[in-house]
Amino acid sequence: MTTVNDIIQRFELFANPKLAESWDHVGLQLGNPERKVRRVMVALDCRPEVVKEAIEKDVDFIFNHHPAMFHAVKTLDVRDPQIAMYQALLNHDITVYAAHTNLDNANGGMNDWLADQLELTDVEPLQLTGVDPISGRDYGMGRIGELVQPMSPAAFGQWCLEKLDLKGARLIVNPMDQKQLIKRVAVLGGSGQDFWQLAKKRGADAYVTGDVSYHFAHDMIANYLTVVDAGHHIEVVCQDRLAALLEKWRQENGWDFEVITSEVNTEPFEFIVR
Repeated sequence: MTTVNDIIQRFELFANPKLAESWDHVGLQLGNPERKVRRVMVALDCRPEVVKEAIEKDVDFIFNHHPAMFHAVKTLDVRDPQIAMYQALLNHDITVYAAHTNLDNANGGMNDWLADQLELTDVEPLQLTGVDPISGRDYGMGRIGELVQPMSPAAFGQWCLEKLDLKGARLIVNPMDQKQLIKRVAVLGGSGQDFWQLAKKRGADAYVTGDVSYHFAHDMIANYLTVVDAGHHIEVVCQDRLAALLEKWRQENGWDFEVITSEVNTEPFEFIVR
């Protein structure tokens, strides 16, 4: 039977852990890499409700994007829901792996998927970081490319809602810039406000990211950069894309396991409109 380690080794040819940011915690998070796998569940987040789903669906291996163990654990008090989640994973022999910023930076990974959703062309890394030790190709954080056609900031906001399947988003635009046509677009999944100046420097008319704070938004407005804060959860695009990759590799290697995606919505925010 296929083991967790078989799957990890194949995945890391695609998104080597060395592509991760220095502060990140990627790779095996919990469990036994020699565990035999019958069912893999791909998820954006490893949260208590996702683990409950995995247990109910008899999952052996959770392959997720955001690390389940990001901050140091100082006490194992199971009254804490997060610690109780670790206990449940161990009790049910479920192994957890996190592909975070290595997947973000990988060629053909998270940010390419987001650029694809937005139908950008002539796509390249927003920030070149280094050379992939496996493929020898340049890699980096974020992507920048061209829209299929120019559009106003308001129209671009609607474009993002449609293409990223969003209920809502925050549009940051200078009032003097409402008639500007958006053509060149940068995108960075997750928390990307620290890269807005680079997006502007690279000639982006608009920037799509998440988790933009109040004062950063003012700086973006002052510098005439239209920004769509689409939220951190846009990275959920990875679930179907990763599942498709795992299924492709399963067939290529003759592996015998099932690939499913989590059906739990881990978006913590709801939009309320007056």
